[in-house]
Amino acid sequence: MPKPPSPWDKRGARHRPERGDREPASAPARHAGAKAELRMYGLNAVRAAFARRPEAIRKVYLAETRIPQLQPLLKWCVAHRIGYRVVDEGDLQKLAASSHHEGVVADVLREEPLPLSAWLQGLPAGRQCALWLDGVGNPHNLGAILRASAHFGAAAILLPAHSTLALSGAAARVAEGGAEAVPFVRLPEAATGIAQLRDAGFALAATVVGGGGDLFAAELPERLVYVLGAEGEGMDRELAAACDLRLSIPGSGAVESLNVASATAVLLAQWAQGG
Repeated sequence: MPKPPSPWDKRGARHRPERGDREPASAPARHAGAKAELRMYGLNAVRAAFARRPEAIRKVYLAETRIPQLQPLLKWCVAHRIGYRVVDEGDLQKLAASSHHEGVVADVLREEPLPLSAWLQGLPAGRQCALWLDGVGNPHNLGAILRASAHFGAAAILLPAHSTLALSGAAARVAEGGAEAVPFVRLPEAATGIAQLRDAGFALAATVVGGGGDLFAAELPERLVYVLGAEGEGMDRELAAACDLRLSIPGSGAVESLNVASATAVLLAQWAQGG
């Protein structure tokens, strides 16, 4: 299949480097006055970003074998003078800083988290479930949480006021497109956030390793926020005490607990089937 024309080849546009004349593949794209960018990789992650917000795409790198699957994206790039380059395996690994690039890397404008008040104002009535991540930091766990959240229809990921957690390329890849389906929401100070969520009809459930009510026997509220603690450390005790429910996932006892991403999938599945 012939390659689509590239804006890198056009007169007056950027020159497409030949072999031995390449720009450094590892250099991130920079645009004066632009918003922060995320270097995203993985086929489903990039395609989901393009499907939902094509205007956020700033540059694309891909393997030649991915051209047939990415034709719509490449045609859009040509029409909107967005640069793309066909590069080799070594360059893709450098660009993604990972061997799990799946043949495509894209520089994409990063979305800022919504304020809690704005998210609540736009939230439809009826059953809703969100996740409050208290200290979760591992990007692969975050990606798996986003994937499960998208699968089970969670409404948002709630981030504490001072949390530095943000979407990374690794998390987006693991999420397999789920990062585009579930928004991040920035909470105010904890007490204010809890009050606003309760005013909107949400109950908060602290998820704990032991000592909570049996998740599978609990009657879950229609509007629910699961509060999940950091890997290894658990959640803040004061935050757990402020929640309306304490829930545990019963198991065989052969291991202490599920990791936070696996627990999230179980929690969301139980809520989705009606609790």
